[in-house]
Amino acid sequence: MAATHHSPPVASAEHAQSQHRRARGGQGASGAQRRPRGPRGLRGITQRPWWPWLTRGLAAAFFAVVATLIVRQARTVDWPAVWQALLALPASVLAVAGALAVASHCTYGTFDLIGRHCTGHPLSRARTLRIAMTSYPFTLNLGSLIGGVGVRYRLYDRQGVNPGTIVQVVGTSILTNWVGYLLLAGVLAWVWQPPPVAGWGVQPWQWRLGGTLLGCLPVVYIALCAVRGGRALTLRGHAFPLPRWRVALWQVGVSATNWMLMGAALWTVLQGQASYPAALATVLLGAVAGLVLRVPAGLGVLESVGVALLTTQALGQEKVLAALLAYRALYYFGPLVLAAMAFGVAELRWRQQTGADGVPQQSSAKKTA
Repeated sequence: MAATHHSPPVASAEHAQSQHRRARGGQGASGAQRRPRGPRGLRGITQRPWWPWLTRGLAAAFFAVVATLIVRQARTVDWPAVWQALLALPASVLAVAGALAVASHCTYGTFDLIGRHCTGHPLSRARTLRIAMTSYPFTLNLGSLIGGVGVRYRLYDRQGVNPGTIVQVVGTSILTNWVGYLLLAGVLAWVWQPPPVAGWGVQPWQWRLGGTLLGCLPVVYIALCAVRGGRALTLRGHAFPLPRWRVALWQVGVSATNWMLMGAALWTVLQGQASYPAALATVLLGAVAGLVLRVPAGLGVLESVGVALLTTQALGQEKVLAALLAYRALYYFGPLVLAAMAFGVAELRWRQQTGADGVPQQSSAKKTA
């Protein structure tokens, strides 16, 4: 009975404490409502309503400045002289440069063979190579969103490859393309020094330091692949698949070969009047400039970079532009025509093999029967 007599006060005391805690929690919640706190630091800034407008405005301003510089430079060019220099290019030089361009496109096609190796999709090597080589000219001339993703996704999807595998193949191709680029950028910094542009130059030690940092990134990537042994790398809940170190070496080697072939094609149409490192630097810097500015095929951007880096007293501006236009025709526009024809043929064959609704004709015939 004594225990029964003392239990209500204990319960009431606990009830009062719980009410007090709830009251304090409610006050804290109301206080938090009165003083909302957003994320701090860079993440908080990027979530501000004005941040997208700021980034778009800066990008538009940068694009306008570069476009203005290109237009001003174009007005100073003696275009009839450029046309005459273009017509004066020997046919043998154009043939060798064209062969190098074909070799580069074939080399790029092997990037998707790496993706095939990593994902294990059932398409043959020949068909995988055709898909990659068909999509690459679209990527060069129309941007990565149309060529690297749109055309390639459509061609793989037509062959029954699932979307997840397509994404992995495209991602592997993009990674392969840039690991070789970074390695060459590191090597180039030690064998070539850029000339001053518009009165602005970079110190040799600064140029080499920046190149060394870029060149170390592929080495770090290969080392990371060796340490992980094919296991995916998880960062903040996201898994990033990594190949084994032999495949990583394959990626770096084939990518560097592709970029070197591109530089060799440009060096060939320059007929040896500029050094090979200067031609390679034009290709590398022009690719990044075109990517940043998002100009289709880098029109005007590659030419501006080439004129700034290659023009000398012995090699005039008109000859440089003629060589760049010939390189663009051989590496960009010519393959685009062939790729468009191949894409059209692939679409026509697919439509002939399927009905109007995209279902194979054999399946629709069985359904009708």
